[in-house]
Amino acid sequence: MRIAIVEDEAEQREQLRSYIQQYAGEIDQTFEVITFSNGVDLLKDYTPQYDIILLDIEMPGLNGMEAAECLRSMDSDVVLMFVTNMAQYAINGYAVGALDFVLKPVNYYTFTVRFARAIQRARQRKNGQILLTLPDCVRRLDTQQIYYVEVQNRMLHYHTELGEFVLRGTMQSAEKELSRYHFVRCNHWYLVNLSHVAEVRRDMVVVAGTELEISRRNRTAFLTALTEYVGGNG
Repeated sequence: MRIAIVEDEAEQREQLRSYIQQYAGEIDQTFEVITFSNGVDLLKDYTPQYDIILLDIEMPGLNGMEAAECLRSMDSDVVLMFVTNMAQYAINGYAVGALDFVLKPVNYYTFTVRFARAIQRARQRKNGQILLTLPDCVRRLDTQQIYYVEVQNRMLHYHTELGEFVLRGTMQSAEKELSRYHFVRCNHWYLVNLSHVAEVRRDMVVVAGTELEISRRNRTAFLTALTEYVGGNG
């Protein structure tokens, strides 16, 4: 994972970096950490390459909130965490899809709890690939290309950007394979890719221009999952 730290105070930057490296050792993972002293340097020639960005809110010139607004116009997937000594400013972070905030002075335990949540969200954002065993071939498919999966008469219909693919299988098997990539059931027959949800209308969800019913049984879980996904997506 690639982590960016944007903090104008050198001591604070180093503390956050050391916290990340210490936590990486505890969970036996490797993180690449890149630091910036201001938001302007981060945004210069920016490309979506980071999994998590830690943003100080109070910085000279371009503050963290302004930097986050610019970021979201270029990168809708990166997980944002604010680091600040003023909680009232951090609350505004939800408007730019910030997942969380950490108050200064930063306590290691508190930081790791928030950071672990950010790692989990970043993993959910990553796309995966699956293999579809079709009647005439085996096809590799990027999970982001899938709009939704439909089950009919023990056959799975994968509705995708490339068209519809049909193969024998169960919804349980599809759900087990795709749940880690933010796919959630809206009813017994449909498994929806939350990244392709355009609108929710009463008991219907609009996915790639198609209306799918949200069942009473699945409504709470589906809307909760969608709210959490959008909250970290911006």
